[in-house]
Amino acid sequence: MDSALSSYRVLDLTHGGCLIAGRVLGDLGADVIQIEPPGGNPSRNIGPFYEDDPHSEKSLFWFAYAANKRGVTLDVATRDGRDIFKKLAASADFVIESFPPGYMESLGLGYDTLSKINPRVILTSITPFGQTGPKAHHEASDLTAWAAGGQLYASGEPDRPPNWISYPQAYLQAGVEAASASLIAHWHTEMSGEGQQVDVSVQECVVGLLMNAVQFWDMNRITVRRIGYRLPSPRLSMGLGYACKDGWVSSYVLGGSALGFTPHMRELVKWLEEEGMAPEWLKDFDWVNEMDASKLTQEKYDRIEEPFVRFFKTKTKQELLDRALRGKHVLIGPVQTPGDIAEDRQLRERDFWVDVEHPELNAELKYCGPFAKLGETPCEIRRRAPLIGEHNEDIYCQELGFSRKDLVVLKQARVI
Repeated sequence: MDSALSSYRVLDLTHGGCLIAGRVLGDLGADVIQIEPPGGNPSRNIGPFYEDDPHSEKSLFWFAYAANKRGVTLDVATRDGRDIFKKLAASADFVIESFPPGYMESLGLGYDTLSKINPRVILTSITPFGQTGPKAHHEASDLTAWAAGGQLYASGEPDRPPNWISYPQAYLQAGVEAASASLIAHWHTEMSGEGQQVDVSVQECVVGLLMNAVQFWDMNRITVRRIGYRLPSPRLSMGLGYACKDGWVSSYVLGGSALGFTPHMRELVKWLEEEGMAPEWLKDFDWVNEMDASKLTQEKYDRIEEPFVRFFKTKTKQELLDRALRGKHVLIGPVQTPGDIAEDRQLRERDFWVDVEHPELNAELKYCGPFAKLGETPCEIRRRAPLIGEHNEDIYCQELGFSRKDLVVLKQARVI
């Protein structure tokens, strides 16, 4: 059974979180060739490392985002390197890069040049702020990109400074969006025979995660506050999750007539009564009228919420989940730790975890599986991440016709 993209080729020039774009296309079956500078992609130096050994061939970050790719070394900044890249581009369907705007053009490898070599090629460019605009040439780390997109301001506890998700979330988000946009452009190519350049801004991808924060400002001139682990609301801080005996659970203390939380709250109150933890005033509380968010004050909400805060602390995650699963209306879910996820029965029985052989390490490593299961076109991990220059001979000799002597000369010249 063929994979969805098994007849297509991707040239991947990205680094950092942007690597995930090629990984997604590789999971869908594309032949993804990771092009690294001689000596290896700088992302190989991102930890953590296998057995805590800092080594360019042991980066777990690299393993995760360069899986399902073949790898060659090539310095596209050299004349010979550019010529070789053009030969590769002639048969490629996608080129993905994360250089600063104008860099590919400065090498003579911009979209105008590549499209003359291959009119169907899609060039996807991922940059901090896009190819145009006053900040186009500004650099950005993942932290500053998270900040520029507005997520930093909105994330964290209300009484503390803004909080950053410490993994390269902004660039990973942009990489996923780049894969999606590339496939949309690919559909156009299939229909028209025309390629195009796809311009992906990391900042804009982060803005897209803000949900309704921008609309609150646009319509009401209200800046959404940092609220920690609480429901996003411009006026009230309302419960979203609660501490329990062995961690946290996600749940709600909400009412009113619009959202349909009344059955959930009545079941919770019933449980508090069974445990002798329900105050008298709570037993006959009117969850529709007295919890109208448009009239509710923070002081009143905190008073209503307090018995539930105390109650959750007396139960374990499993006890709370078991009760939720027995009832029809109780909305409670455990907040899983990485350890919980590793042992999760649902993920295990759906074969989410994939064991991948690493002969160079004499080990088998457990990977997160592909992002989706496709019934007719397999989405799977077919190969581990490439070693530095692992497929030079396969691609340069067998596909482009270079001799092994040519490779020696190119290597001595630091072209590959």
